[in-house]
Amino acid sequence: MYFRGVKIRTIAELENLYYSKLGAQIIKKDAPVLSTTTGVYNAVYGAEVWSQLNREANAFGLLPKTVWGRSGWRVLTARPAASGGGVGENGALPATIKPTWQELTAKPKTVAHTFDVSEVQEFLASQSDDDAVGSMAQMRAIMGIHHKEMMNVMLLTDVDTLAGNNLESIDRICSSKSEEDNCGITAGDSDIYGLDRSDAANSWADAQVDHNSNVDRVLTDELIRDMLMTDLPSAGANTTVGLTGHDTMSALTGLYDTQVRYNRNSALGESDAQLTINGVKTEKGIGVGIRVTTLYGIPIFTSKNVVQDTLSRIYFLDSSNPEGFSKPRLGIDVAKPTQYFEAGMNMGTPFAIDRLGNEGMFRTMAEIKCRFLAAQGKIRDLKAS
Repeated sequence: MYFRGVKIRTIAELENLYYSKLGAQIIKKDAPVLSTTTGVYNAVYGAEVWSQLNREANAFGLLPKTVWGRSGWRVLTARPAASGGGVGENGALPATIKPTWQELTAKPKTVAHTFDVSEVQEFLASQSDDDAVGSMAQMRAIMGIHHKEMMNVMLLTDVDTLAGNNLESIDRICSSKSEEDNCGITAGDSDIYGLDRSDAANSWADAQVDHNSNVDRVLTDELIRDMLMTDLPSAGANTTVGLTGHDTMSALTGLYDTQVRYNRNSALGESDAQLTINGVKTEKGIGVGIRVTTLYGIPIFTSKNVVQDTLSRIYFLDSSNPEGFSKPRLGIDVAKPTQYFEAGMNMGTPFAIDRLGNEGMFRTMAEIKCRFLAAQGKIRDLKAS
């Protein structure tokens, strides 16, 4: 055997030829099989679906939930008297007096999200060896999260958007006649629970709103202290939790950093917190839960859905129950808890949906109720610098 005029006599010489760099020269490129060659490669994606969306629902989670009792409630709107009551020696009894009551009402809202999967797709995604996704089981997990997230969106809708069939919003609860008159809000849009907030006679229902007439101003410690230490206490609030957006939380962290003139340790700190069906609980020594930032002792949570001006608004909420009633001052009354319903081929009920497929639904019946409007606070019209 000859290679380029050199005779190959032994196996050793033959191996040296084919296994060396010299031997590689006799292998010529022609038609290699590549991953792009038609019919030789298909990516397998698998059943896992990695969400690229932030689907947290913190506002829904931090509010206490109670069982729906009745659709109306009464509130005291004025004291029997502003002063007086002293009686002279052997004097006549004073005239009788009485407080002022008003009735508020809210019916439960139904929130429902449905989805459906054909019988063929259900088979491909759950039984066949094909690489498929979208089975009822997978959609059930996705839509369950979506159902809760959309209720979170409802709870954090801007005051200028009427609730309609959706849950009422924290921004509408935390509103006032002054905000409506000065912040470009459509007349009547801050009305809630059948209450006309445009009427000055209903000033008792005004939440504590620190606004700048729709012109953004720099977030300062003074704004926060005025709200937490003057406005809300004067209204009788027992503030239990704060809520804002991630951008405002970042601005708060910078505001109270040790490199600026405020002492972080006296204003911004940390606390143990649990998010339970009864809302936020802060208890020392609990081995489970999360660590949250506190602002002047108030736990502060963040949500992506908080209304933004330049920075997100800050809500200071009173969900306490110092009166010892059956309901908190602010919470979600649940008429029917979240339930899942399904009909179709998987359940043996195709006639119910009149299709060869499957349909699922998550449904919740509830409403957010505030029984002490003046004890709720909001700081809006903010920017970082």
